[in-house]
Amino acid sequence: MTLHTAGTDQLETARQSSAGRSSRTMHSGKHLRQTLIALTEGTKLAEHQSPGDATIMCLRGQVTLHCGTRTVVVTEGHLVDVPAQRHDLVADTEALVLLTVGLG
Repeated sequence: MTLHTAGTDQLETARQSSAGRSSRTMHSGKHLRQTLIALTEGTKLAEHQSPGDATIMCLRGQVTLHCGTRTVVVTEGHLVDVPAQRHDLVADTEALVLLTVGLG
């Protein structure tokens, strides 16, 4: 299955979800986890902290990452580091992101 196909499926599931989101773990190993996350426009992932080093790659749409006073707009095709501090993520448009987390 390609990321494009999996992403299309996850976006459809997110559209049907009352939470406005859907996710699927694409890889989970001893040191690395990759999760495909689909968000409908306006959906917010509440403030949380990553368990390790992490990046977000926006595959479709646009999201905004908030960390304290720092705001980072992540557009399609861009990859950003996720801060080690508490942060949240908001879908500015319908969006699909690939979250990669180092597990230690």
